[in-house]
Amino acid sequence: MTRDEALKQLSHIAHERAFGRHVGSDRLIQAGLDALMAEVDSPSLAMLAGLLRSEESEAPALFDQVLEELGLLFRPPGDPGAAKWAMADWIAGQIADGTLDPATGTHLIWSDIAYELGYPEELQSLVSCALNLDECEESWGVPVEELNREATEAAKRFLRKRLVVEGGS
Repeated sequence: MTRDEALKQLSHIAHERAFGRHVGSDRLIQAGLDALMAEVDSPSLAMLAGLLRSEESEAPALFDQVLEELGLLFRPPGDPGAAKWAMADWIAGQIADGTLDPATGTHLIWSDIAYELGYPEELQSLVSCALNLDECEESWGVPVEELNREATEAAKRFLRKRLVVEGGS
């Protein structure tokens, strides 16, 4: 793992945790070890990477300390609606860059975000992709790869529109 990959992994886990996803202490410690091996420099990183099983309860606080030291600490907006939109942006970004399976990502947007936001028009194409991927059958005659490509393109369009809206605000 390169230094950049280790930093990206730390940032990814920071976002997961900020958006309420459970990340086990073992994964936090492993990310710390990966970063240490990739020569990421942080005063608390060695402490995180060296935690024993009996010390796992210390991992979340140490992980946050490492993020703070590296300038990677992420806090979603305080407004619940704005936080859901930030999560949609993050998930769509992962679909668009290929780091998240389109079926998994669109399903998260459909089940965890669109529902909470009242199924806004801006998320409709991603929700449609989620439904198509969820219900895909061979009898449709459409390869799942094509549905994945459509979902990736929908994520990219969503992000472009969000940039225009945010840039124009």
